[in-house]
Amino acid sequence: MAAAAALEAVAPTGALWGLVHDFVMGQQEGPADQVAADVKSGSYTVLQVVEALGSSLENPEPRTRARGIQLLSQVLLQCQSLLLEKEVVHLILFYENRLKDHHLVIPSVLQGLRALSLCVALPPGLAVSVLKAIFQEVHVQSLLQVDRHTVYSIITNFMQTREEELKGLGADFTFGFIQVMDGEKDPRNLLVAFRIVHDLISRDYSLGPFVEELFEVTSCYFPIDFTPPPNDPHGIQREDLILSLRAVLASTPRFAEFLLPLLIEKVDSEILSAKLDSLQTLNACCAVYGQKELKDFLPSLWASIRREVFQTASERVEADGLAALHSLTACLSRSVLRADAEDLLDSFLSNILQDCRHHLCEPDMKLVWPSAKLLQAAAGASARACDHITSNVLPLLLEQFHKHGQSNQRRTILEMILGFLKLHQKWSYEDKDERPLNGFKDQLCSLVFMALTDPSTQLQLVGIRTFAVLGAQPDLLSSGDLELAVGHLYRLSFLEEDSQSWVAALEASGALAALYPIAFSSHLVPKLAEELHKGELDLSRRDEPTKQSRHLRCLQALSAISTHPNIVKETLPLLLQHLCRMNKGTMVAETSEVIAVCQSLQQVAEKCQQDPESCWYFHQTAVPCLLALAVQASMPEKEHSVLRKVLLEDEVLAAMVSVIGTATTHLSPDLAAQSVAHIVPLFLDGNISFLPENSFPCRFQPFQDGSSGQRRLVALLMAFVCSLPRNVEIPQLNQLMRELVELSCCPSCPFSSTAAAKCFAGLLNKLPAGQQVDEFLQLAVDKVEAGLSPGPCRSQAFTLLLWVTKALVLRYHPLSSCLTDRLTGLLSDPELGPAAADGFSLLMSDCTDVLTRAGHAEVRLMFRQRFFTDNVPALVQGFHAASQDVKPNYLKGLSHVLNRLPKPVLLPELPTLLSLLLEALSCSDCVVQLSTLSCLQPLLLEAPQVMSLHVDTLVTKFLNLSSSPSMAVRIAALRCMHALTRLPTPVLLPYKPQVIRALAKPLDDKKRLVRKEAVSARGEWFLLGSPGS
Repeated sequence: MAAAAALEAVAPTGALWGLVHDFVMGQQEGPADQVAADVKSGSYTVLQVVEALGSSLENPEPRTRARGIQLLSQVLLQCQSLLLEKEVVHLILFYENRLKDHHLVIPSVLQGLRALSLCVALPPGLAVSVLKAIFQEVHVQSLLQVDRHTVYSIITNFMQTREEELKGLGADFTFGFIQVMDGEKDPRNLLVAFRIVHDLISRDYSLGPFVEELFEVTSCYFPIDFTPPPNDPHGIQREDLILSLRAVLASTPRFAEFLLPLLIEKVDSEILSAKLDSLQTLNACCAVYGQKELKDFLPSLWASIRREVFQTASERVEADGLAALHSLTACLSRSVLRADAEDLLDSFLSNILQDCRHHLCEPDMKLVWPSAKLLQAAAGASARACDHITSNVLPLLLEQFHKHGQSNQRRTILEMILGFLKLHQKWSYEDKDERPLNGFKDQLCSLVFMALTDPSTQLQLVGIRTFAVLGAQPDLLSSGDLELAVGHLYRLSFLEEDSQSWVAALEASGALAALYPIAFSSHLVPKLAEELHKGELDLSRRDEPTKQSRHLRCLQALSAISTHPNIVKETLPLLLQHLCRMNKGTMVAETSEVIAVCQSLQQVAEKCQQDPESCWYFHQTAVPCLLALAVQASMPEKEHSVLRKVLLEDEVLAAMVSVIGTATTHLSPDLAAQSVAHIVPLFLDGNISFLPENSFPCRFQPFQDGSSGQRRLVALLMAFVCSLPRNVEIPQLNQLMRELVELSCCPSCPFSSTAAAKCFAGLLNKLPAGQQVDEFLQLAVDKVEAGLSPGPCRSQAFTLLLWVTKALVLRYHPLSSCLTDRLTGLLSDPELGPAAADGFSLLMSDCTDVLTRAGHAEVRLMFRQRFFTDNVPALVQGFHAASQDVKPNYLKGLSHVLNRLPKPVLLPELPTLLSLLLEALSCSDCVVQLSTLSCLQPLLLEAPQVMSLHVDTLVTKFLNLSSSPSMAVRIAALRCMHALTRLPTPVLLPYKPQVIRALAKPLDDKKRLVRKEAVSARGEWFLLGSPGS
């Protein structure tokens, strides 16, 4: 028995010796991993490995010793967590001793120490011992990059786990690291070294007398001048080094006396990158510096920044200079002063004012904007700086405004004033009397009103923006100022000459109405109501277009100022009464005028969405009124009413759909439930009790034998129920869904059948998975299959199939694949094939009225990518198998799918699909051509190498399409010709003469937009191959 045990002990040791021999003497790498695996499995101990290495570690040949230590180090790297404290002590002593060995051995020793630095069982004191040995025995910068990186890793590991021990070394640790880092050149190592220096400072290690040495050893790399080699596997960018070094330099105020002179020197240099880096570093330093650090350097810093802003040709340098000035001022503003200390902020701002204010008064105004930018950068740093500068600059600018009579000069001055006023919005003042603008209020208002009455549109625009900012200052404007301002805004809202002024006036009115609802209710709403009444009289007489234009402006103004709940309660009734008076036949209503009212109502609804109370007010006021008008219009009437016919037109119903949908999407579930309890019974049971005017000559029954006009109003039901939150229960849902399916296949009115199909799909999409949704789905599938058989309802059945498919595709329903297969099959149908191809566009597009995220539909992320993956192979296969007469349908469907697919998804599939896209360009269908061109244009920019393989075909087809009868196709083809110039130049040069000759023809196109694209494309082809292109 004893002999057997002895044999078992010897056997593994013999195997271990063989592995060691293969690694050390046989120069094989595999045995190291095997030994480590055996140690982890318990076959050997680390002690046995050391014993097996005995002769190698004592070999007189340095390479053999290095190889032996390398094996031990690699084992320790994988097994350091298994080491006991006693083993760690002996191994540390062994490795420290070997640091004195031959230089060939050192890299393997460092790898072993790195493994031991990760040990949890490392006894106290040994971390310090290891680092002292490295600092004393190893000349780090003479090592290879990977070995230097190992040293940095050892230091990093100890700083993370043995911080208190290392701090016990005091400044010796800092000095030792300075010696290690001094002379480092490799970017990979510098990133680690910079991180160590940052940790030294941020974790309060003792720097002792070595602050300047630590600064010198890091600042010698400033500014970073590094260009990564091509195909660099390490991925280190210049910006990584810049940010890492900046974090070090800006980490402590103790570097200030050395760093600030360096930054000033680099800002004053001629190198653009050095200027930018220095200004950005100064910006970062200001976050940690105080007045004490900046005091002696403020004049020089200001002089350098001023010169860069005044003289630079680089916008980036100017922006960074202004940012640095802002940070300097902010730093001086937040410093706490002693009672006897000098106020550096005050003197600094005085210097800025002294150097800039005289430029504001120069007749030629050459340096006005640079001076204003400098002053505004400083003023934006703190409330104190803002007050100081504004109180000095505003009187000067006000005086200059009156001195200069030209509108363009006044506009420049007013824009500067506007800049200073905007800065005041950043600061709040508890005491109303402390506000610095109070003393200038009357002068500012007078100046703004002068600008608003000036004939120059540009000056008016700045005046409008300035008054909007003045109005945003709390308690600044008096009621008289507001009344005057409202009068000016009203006048500007009806200017005929220039659209810019009235658009700006409407925007300002909306912003100010939210702040001053009483002033606008008292002074503007009555004027608009009177203007609306005048407009009604003009419409009834069909006066000249100018008066009709004023009527439209009035509607836009009413919606623009509906930004406060109290104003909405005045403007909404005005708009609805206006629509009702149209309905009573007092005006000759046209489609465009009714749509304009609906658009204004929709804009009001959008503004109400932010306030739940306003949202409910709008909904319960506007929706019943619109439904009542529509129901009234659908009734047979003895007396003739133009509006009643207009209200049932497709475009008007679409506008009303937008109003009702917008008014419903933001309702709370409780309020939505109240509303749905009225509206669904209206359509199913004819319950008209909640409508404001409900005396109709006959019943409202859109589903039960209703007239064509009544059935068209299902679109309004769709707008409401498809915008409800998903958790709102819809009454009589079973009956409603069955009625919708029946109506969707009614051939007499395509508009109402499409609305019913969309409504059914919108409801189906929101229903939770379960038996109910399966039953409704089966109902729809049965109806579709019956309708698609030869007969009068094929088109309607196809529309139902399309919308139900979209509802399922959006929510990843399992049955969606069956329906898309059915749709793909219809591409071969002689009658429905073209419509089926267009259907793929609908499936991939975002809708505006139903199945939208805003309307609470279930729209899954990346549904387009999934649809592409599931269906494009079938489309490609179907194309190849199809007969020649239906191939264009497959190309059209494929083009629609690819055109709406995110380009990163399409690029990997491009090589296999490009031939089909090129074939689609030969299709005679303009829709296919336009869709394909829209798909190819971004691909020319993003995948030039793949596209260049087909350059001959692309050039030919694009040039042919540039003469297409369709203007949209011509424009798209010319844009593609322009994008072709992004392909590699050598590929394109043989085609240059041909293309330039061919592009001369569209230069004479009868459409301006086509000529514009032709000029742009031809110019790029002319420059192709020229120097600098």
